[in-house]
Amino acid sequence: MRRLLGSVRARATLAASLVVAVALVAAGASVLLSLRSNLLGQAGTQAEHTARMVAGHLSAGKTAHQLSLEAGEEPVQIVDDDGTLLAASKDLERITGTGTDAVRPQAPAASAPDAGEDSGDDPHDADDQLEPGEIDDSTTFTHGSATIDKDTTDYRFAAVKVASEKQGRLTVYAGAPLSAEQGAVSTALTVMLTGFPLLLAVVAAVTSLVTRRALRPVEGIRGEMAAITASEDLGRRVPVPDTHDEVARLARTTNETLAVLEASVERQRRFVADASHELRSPIASLRTQLEVGAAHPGLLDVEGAVEDTVRLQRLAADLLLLARLDAGERPGGARCDLAALAREAAAGRPDVTVRAAEAVEAAGSRGQLGRLLTNLLDNARRHARSEITLTVRRTAEWAVAEVADDGDGVPEGDRERIFERFVRLDDARSRDDGGAGLGLAIARDVAVRHGGALTVRDAPAGGALFELRLPLT
Repeated sequence: MRRLLGSVRARATLAASLVVAVALVAAGASVLLSLRSNLLGQAGTQAEHTARMVAGHLSAGKTAHQLSLEAGEEPVQIVDDDGTLLAASKDLERITGTGTDAVRPQAPAASAPDAGEDSGDDPHDADDQLEPGEIDDSTTFTHGSATIDKDTTDYRFAAVKVASEKQGRLTVYAGAPLSAEQGAVSTALTVMLTGFPLLLAVVAAVTSLVTRRALRPVEGIRGEMAAITASEDLGRRVPVPDTHDEVARLARTTNETLAVLEASVERQRRFVADASHELRSPIASLRTQLEVGAAHPGLLDVEGAVEDTVRLQRLAADLLLLARLDAGERPGGARCDLAALAREAAAGRPDVTVRAAEAVEAAGSRGQLGRLLTNLLDNARRHARSEITLTVRRTAEWAVAEVADDGDGVPEGDRERIFERFVRLDDARSRDDGGAGLGLAIARDVAVRHGGALTVRDAPAGGALFELRLPLT
């Protein structure tokens, strides 16, 4: 059962069937109650009509014995105040639910007093007294049964009081059969008991069909995702249905996620390959020098070995920082003085001119922003002819640092490519002094992680101008 209800289609079908079943039961009960009430009202009206017709004859001066109560579907009894049956329908064999169970008329115990006289022993209040010939406006209804000519039927009885001039206070009981009401209610109940299950079956089938068709694209997405997981081919995409509903949006979002994941994995693979390539050269060079030094101590190039070791150390530090940035490391709520940081980064660089007159508070990590400025100055030193300018200023919303050189600049078509990892332009490779092509990539990632931006354009002196924008504190 749990496995069956684990299906969305099964749960939707069950829920819809339960809702419809509750609605049908409520509607069916309401219809049956309304039908029964209406039919009982009709039977009561019919019984009251008969009772008042008989009471009309009594009020007109006839006695109970003078009335001809023919046998039929409407049994009638006339009872006096003492409960004595004065008249009844012919062929009435048994009756219940009225004032008396007697079916054979009897003579009254004593002469009834005149309806207008006060005997002093009348059990009724003065307000209930009727004038001779008057019929009571109120009617009392009861349920019972009667057997006429060996046929027993349920009836609704109406009781009407009347004051007879000759026989005093009388009560007329008249019944109307409930066979029509019972038959109609029974027929309606049979139809409901037969039709409701069929209707529920139709609702369940339609709900299951509609849900299956609605979830068919989801199953396609699930199947394709399972295939992608099994094949590890992130180049595949899930099918997008030709609709404009939530399933189509789910498919498009899934494809966007797959595209981002594919790009991330591809970037990671390229990063690992490039890192392996960059590490291979200094490691091979250092090993060669150590092997030569081991065989011929006099030929050991200590300075070269130290340079290769430092290069490996810097490359390892760069790779570690990139890994931390890729992991989503953010500066948190740190802040620093960008102007002071610029002066520290330019210290010991005689070719760098710093222009920062006032403190510029920026939101960010002092260590990472210092590394960013150092990378920009190192890049400018590789390309500048003689002069490098580091300017720090404040705008309405940003703390801005600009590094400009008087070199050849960066071609417009390469101004985004230089921020990719392990990318070095051809003319830069010939002048490279040990860089692995990670400095500008680290600088861009640090700027983005700090909520800022790093761009490059032409400098006034004709070289390249790198502009860093960071949010103010």
